[in-house]
Amino acid sequence: MSNDAAAVTADAQELAPELAELRRAIHREPELGLELPRTQEKVLGALDGLGLELTLGKALNSVTGVLRGARPGPTVLLRGDMDALPLRETAVHDVQVSRFEGVMHACGHDLHTSMLVGAARLLTARRESLAGNVVFMFQPGEEGEDGAGHMLAEGLLDASGAKPDAAYALHVFSNQVPRGVFTAKAGPLMASCADLRVTVRGRGGHGSMPYRANDPIPAACEMVTAIQTAVTRKFDIFDPVVVTVGSFHGGTKENIIPETVHFDATVRTFSQATQEKVRPVLLGLIEGIAHAHGLEVDASFAGLYPVTVNDAAAVDTVQRTVGELFGEERFERLPNPLAGAEDFSRVLQRVPGAMVFLGAAIDGRDVDTAPSNHSPEAAFDDGVLPDGAALLARLALGHVA
Repeated sequence: MSNDAAAVTADAQELAPELAELRRAIHREPELGLELPRTQEKVLGALDGLGLELTLGKALNSVTGVLRGARPGPTVLLRGDMDALPLRETAVHDVQVSRFEGVMHACGHDLHTSMLVGAARLLTARRESLAGNVVFMFQPGEEGEDGAGHMLAEGLLDASGAKPDAAYALHVFSNQVPRGVFTAKAGPLMASCADLRVTVRGRGGHGSMPYRANDPIPAACEMVTAIQTAVTRKFDIFDPVVVTVGSFHGGTKENIIPETVHFDATVRTFSQATQEKVRPVLLGLIEGIAHAHGLEVDASFAGLYPVTVNDAAAVDTVQRTVGELFGEERFERLPNPLAGAEDFSRVLQRVPGAMVFLGAAIDGRDVDTAPSNHSPEAAFDDGVLPDGAALLARLALGHVA
């Protein structure tokens, strides 16, 4: 079977109905976190008969497949994440909505999984012409559960017996990027993220006599505003920090001074140096404000995912491959990184490669105003599935054909 661009795209288009059926089956039964037994079962069913060496995760419902070519050679890794989000779906589109109340594939991982299955089918059909191995990484727990970290701990990079020479992942967008257009950039692509959790402890009392209490609310509010000042005064504006306080809780009634206030924030950075600097700056600021008010404070800073950094040569390969498959107009260089975070960053820390975005907005929606990923109204076009599968397969062929 031919490995040329026209043959790969044609074969991918033949798979389109099958990939759309798989995507919709996954969409109807979304699952959260690291335990995705229904999704794992669907993936195993879709891979059945392909002759892959399959390994299932121990601490999570991951699937790792290894395709061995007819001849020895390098190894390339392709990744698709499988988990959903805790959202009640409100989108109106042609995909049957989630059967499970409060759980939804709002980030397109059902498409990622289906495209990776498509790539596996395209590549196994070309096994006899391959010189090397392809590792298929079907990953749970991308949405804050560090599924990639768990898979790495369980030996992902040793699955074929040799560390991969390159790694690629696709991520669809329901807005921002025109449908069918691929985009990426070299260097930092997505931010690191960390959780900042703060509990301020004072002395409760009656709201009419605050001088007889020690009110933690004003101090906690001061901390929130001081954090925003710090990120504009302590850090280079060309290597920024983004801090968003998304949760703030204190008190039970308007005339009761509470004993404690708690707030949580997400912290995003775009370089390792700033990621290391931001922790002591924010914790020192919070502790100093608490001390100034005579309050106690418990503050923790827990790093989640590192910066997602694309290899420059890998991005050049992606751009060239998109041009060969679909035409040069289907690839755009992303001008700036995004402040979202990805645990595929852990793979890219160890293996040169790239994460690539793909526009998947549905008909009738303007990409500039359409609901974004993580919105309960997010919706994605099945029509991009064969193109995503073809790109993943062709990227792998560039290393092992």
